[in-house]
Amino acid sequence: MELAEPRIQQAGACDGHEQTPPVEGESLLRLEEILAKRQLTTFFQPILDLASGQIFGYEGLIRGPSDSPLHSPANLFKAAEMGNRLAELERQCRHVTLESFVKLQLPGRLFINVSPECLLQPDFRQGETLRLIHQLNLNPSRVIIELTENKPIYDYNLLREAALHYRSMGFEIAMDDLGAGFSSLRLWSELRPEFVKIDMHFVQGINHDPVKLQFVRSIQVIAESLGTHVIAEGIETQAELNVVHDIGIAFGQGYHIARPKPVPPLSAPAEVVGSLKHSHVAVYPRNNPLHKAVTTRKLLRTAPTVSVSTTAEDAYQLFTRDPELHVLPVVQDGLPLGLISRFSLIDRYAKPYRRELYGRKSCARFMDKEPLMVEQSLSLQELSRMVAEGERRHLADGFIITEAGQYLGIGSGQDLIREITELQLQSARYANPLTLLPGNVPINEHIERLLQSGSPFVVCYCDLDNFKPFNDRYGYRKGDDMIQLVAGILRETSDPERDFIGHIGGDDFVALFQSDDWEWRCQQTLQRFDATVQNLFDSEDKARGGFHAQSRQGEALFFPLTSLSIGAVPVSGGAYRSHHDIAATAAEAKKQAKRGTGNTLFIERRNVASPVTATEVIIL
Repeated sequence: MELAEPRIQQAGACDGHEQTPPVEGESLLRLEEILAKRQLTTFFQPILDLASGQIFGYEGLIRGPSDSPLHSPANLFKAAEMGNRLAELERQCRHVTLESFVKLQLPGRLFINVSPECLLQPDFRQGETLRLIHQLNLNPSRVIIELTENKPIYDYNLLREAALHYRSMGFEIAMDDLGAGFSSLRLWSELRPEFVKIDMHFVQGINHDPVKLQFVRSIQVIAESLGTHVIAEGIETQAELNVVHDIGIAFGQGYHIARPKPVPPLSAPAEVVGSLKHSHVAVYPRNNPLHKAVTTRKLLRTAPTVSVSTTAEDAYQLFTRDPELHVLPVVQDGLPLGLISRFSLIDRYAKPYRRELYGRKSCARFMDKEPLMVEQSLSLQELSRMVAEGERRHLADGFIITEAGQYLGIGSGQDLIREITELQLQSARYANPLTLLPGNVPINEHIERLLQSGSPFVVCYCDLDNFKPFNDRYGYRKGDDMIQLVAGILRETSDPERDFIGHIGGDDFVALFQSDDWEWRCQQTLQRFDATVQNLFDSEDKARGGFHAQSRQGEALFFPLTSLSIGAVPVSGGAYRSHHDIAATAAEAKKQAKRGTGNTLFIERRNVASPVTATEVIIL
């Protein structure tokens, strides 16, 4: 199912302007005329084999007359449903589609949309469609029944028997809109179709959405285990095509490949085919662990509770018997009322005559009546903000955790700090908090994917020269500005669909280029840095060409203005076995670049076939 396209089903829309649905009486009269005069037109949209770049087949998509309110398939099938003529409409759709396919002599397979309820109808089961196929001299093996699920399915056994029946006639089965139907996963399990189409929702924007990426990758894994071919619908950009191809999806369909037309193309656009022949590895969207939905429930701890009828003496004894008990929640009929702090009770209770005065009275006299109460579904980030902005006792005493206002348990400030710290450490490995560029884990993962694919690429290790003295001279805020400047320039000079930019840490960056013009991009990086970094120095230092600062040994020295060094290592031909080998070579190339003065690009060519010298140094 493609965005804004006509199709043989009750839901969907055609490309072009939407038409206002007619009133019911007009709809039924117009439908009668369309069916009587066979005024349906088939548009065909190619389905591309992503391995070969050849068109595998076409999906037949139906439209009503162009000058009719029923031009839109949504309006057309709604009218048929109101008039109880769905079966008749579907039958005519199949006939028109098959006849047009044969008349145009289109190659490959034909996907015809059939609703499950239609599949079970007597005329379909008795071979009416098969007879038409034979009359048209079309081999049934070229026809794929694409099931469009618009209503819940109740009789899976009957549908499974029907699918076996049609397979025995030579048809194959496809399942449409996986992930969007009423029971699509069960339908896949029951019917074991030869093809499944992933709903366009999970394909469009897959290059930016790690959740969609994970969903499609999981579907591909299941499909491989079941021997099912996957078709990605709704491909609208080259970046989306790159990702689904890289995942291993067999077939693709969408506006980026071709729009539906009455006379469709016999081949895909040259640029699409060319992109598939390149062994480039797609740049996957990142998933930051800090953004995962970790909630307050993770901090939940059980603790003894007391009620307003509990005496102060009984509460005191609970603290005395358990040295690890720090707070006592006061709960009445499931509702939390307050917290009694161990320190507060013992400090106040131990004063002269307090025990005699209050020992037999309610412990509620000693409770904090306004403790921090949070729902178990609250994110840890939001809880951390509340604790930081709240009173000090909330961190020391902890907080009450509730579910729909009912008491669940307690949480401690110490556990909150520990969990937030761990999340931040994990997050830093995946994305640098200053630049938000990928960290060490995704950098290494992408290198391993590049190595496994055998694709040629270039590793560029980027490092600032005299950065620590600059930080000491101008302060860490200016240092952060310079790091963000480098990150921004690397983003600007790279191709986001082919090149991967990562932040190792501090002032160290890595660029993994698949762009053929990677050397020009490196030179552009150095030139832009040289032009913009001047804004971070004061006029006196710019005039002197450097600044005074202390060395690592504490000596006052003069340092040249901060520059950028790039060590580049082209990788191809199995010269490296892992990201560890590449990291070592890239680090050495960076050292060589830093031996130059000013903004420098050093290219290590000793492990690749090259007509130039083993190494090359470019100083800008």
